[in-house]
Amino acid sequence: MGLEDECQVLLEEEILAIESIYPDTLQYESDRKYTLQCNTITLYLTFPDDYPLNSCPVFELSAPGICSELRSYISTSLVELYSSNSGQPILFQWIEFLKECEEESETKEKLPSEVVLPAVDDRLDFTDIAPLVTSTDVITDRKSVFQGHCARVSSLQEVNRVKAYLLSLPKVARATHNVSAYRVKTEAGNVLADCDDDGEKAAGSRLLHLLDILGVLGAVVVVSRWYGGIQLGPDRFKHINNAAKQALLQAGISS
Repeated sequence: MGLEDECQVLLEEEILAIESIYPDTLQYESDRKYTLQCNTITLYLTFPDDYPLNSCPVFELSAPGICSELRSYISTSLVELYSSNSGQPILFQWIEFLKECEEESETKEKLPSEVVLPAVDDRLDFTDIAPLVTSTDVITDRKSVFQGHCARVSSLQEVNRVKAYLLSLPKVARATHNVSAYRVKTEAGNVLADCDDDGEKAAGSRLLHLLDILGVLGAVVVVSRWYGGIQLGPDRFKHINNAAKQALLQAGISS
């Protein structure tokens, strides 16, 4: 039996075991692609031909209800879990770990001590970030104002620093909502993706979907909305998407 055949057998056995232990957790999408749903945490999984013997599953993380520091910790830990169990099926350990993270988030426990947050001075020094951020002209509709911002990023740390930089700008900080989404590919080949509604319900997931269908990778997008007192209904989502697309176009990230 060749390597790929052996890996296929191991994967099939692992999928059957997970479906037995955790019903409705895994959903088949297409060849070697699955969605793993652990309450509010979603992993979009792609299993390489040589998983589990030689390669880690490629994953895209979505967890809108969890803080950015914990999402960063989760992404890093998933890769480390596979590395420490290299050559072995990893889904059981991943699911158990995700359940623990959700419990931690719900009870508002502190992040594990291994998570190192940027120093305060580092957060306030944006001289390297500011030139990388593109901001658009505003879109105005019935006194509501929308503006898109985006930047190329290669890590979660850069995503967080871009967002922190934007929030350090008084005008952006005063916005009613700062909706954001990002997609980043790690050195291990995993795609990290997440979004934040910032009070504009469902806007973040729509923004993340836009990045996905445009094939954008290695970028963060933030759309600021200053509410003008008149409800716009579904038009607000159109303006948010248009502001995001305009920012991506101006930055040369999408065409």
